[in-house]
Amino acid sequence: MSPVSGRPWSVSRSDRGAVALELVVLVPALMMLIGLVVGGARIWTARATVDEAAHRAARTATVLSDARASAGAAEETARANLTDVPCRDTTVAVDAAALHRPPGTPGTVRVTVGCTVALGDLILPGLPGELTLQAGAASVVDRYRGR
Repeated sequence: MSPVSGRPWSVSRSDRGAVALELVVLVPALMMLIGLVVGGARIWTARATVDEAAHRAARTATVLSDARASAGAAEETARANLTDVPCRDTTVAVDAAALHRPPGTPGTVRVTVGCTVALGDLILPGLPGELTLQAGAASVVDRYRGR
């Protein structure tokens, strides 16, 4: 029984519209929270994938002995690893100058991978329309392998 009217399940005048008001306040807040989680997951996944692509490309570049072929193979490897990430713009820079050194000389191949990820479709205030992620990796060239 209701303490105000004495009738079971009655609603007092001061409580009318409370559910509608709660929905008006809670639904946008929940939508923003869901958008924030999706945006964070997209950024985290893209950052991890770009980092992994850089490491794999650097390792691929050190396997081949020709500097030009290794740079091409490293770029191809990096782009292949980024197929799961919706990159608007992808950059791959390979520094394979260490492969030109004579055998017995230590050297390192460096790869930098960049990816621009779209965030504008999340409709969250404060998030940029896109975010550019960049990762670098280095792999040591075997000094006693013929180059």
